[in-house]
Order: sequence, then structure tokens, then C-alpha cells
Amino acid sequence: EVQLVNSGGGLVQAGGSLRLSCAASGFTFDDYVIGWFRQAPGKEREGVSCIRSSDGSTYYADSVKGRFTISSDNAKNTVYLQMNSLKPEDTAVYYCAADRWYLGMEPQWYDYWGQGTQVTVSS
Repeated sequence: EVQLVNSGGGLVQAGGSLRLSCAASGFTFDDYVIGWFRQAPGKEREGVSCIRSSDGSTYYADSVKGRFTISSDNAKNTVYLQMNSLKPEDTAVYYCAADRWYLGMEPQWYDYWGQGTQVTVSS
């Protein structure tokens, strides 16, 4: 059974940092793309970043470039999203997701999803 478990969210002041984790199980981690998405109240889910562990390819949304860093620890089957210089507009529920083939940030192409973790950035 494929499982993705998100953790690491919380409340932080603007300018602060958080690190999100996505622990994966039930599939061959190296063969999959892991993406991070977020959804704010009243807004559509949007792609934040993704990584293909097998070769380290990454993508970032323009809104987070230079502030967020995605990485993977293949030994732990875990993907991280380091979020620095957080802004109030980063407030959302953050989800990780996995797909066997798609390296991109359109959520409809991802097959497996974590439960989400709340990130709240106060001004």
C-alpha cells in the first residue's frame, strides 16, 4: 500500500523558516517523482516544487524560487521542503504527492497524496 505521511507544518512569523517532510512507503522511492503542493482557503491547489530522486531533477514555482529548497533522502524514503523567508501569502495546507512518471506541477497528474500539513505565516 502506498503511503505518504506529511509532517513539519506549524505557525511561524513572516521571515521565518519551516521544514516539511514527506515520508513515503509502499513503492520504490527512486522510481517516483515527489511533488509538493499547497492549497489556501478559497483557492485552487497549486504546485510548489517537485523532485525526481533518481537524477535529482527539480522544479520550483516562480513564487518560491530562491526561498524554498526541495531535497530527498533516498535512504530514508523521505522528501523535504525547506521553506525560508516565509511570507503571509505562503499560508496554506501543504501536501506531498507521488507519481511514477510525471515531473511537473499540475496536481491532476499525481496518483498518490499525503494527508496535508498546515503552514501559517503571521505578519
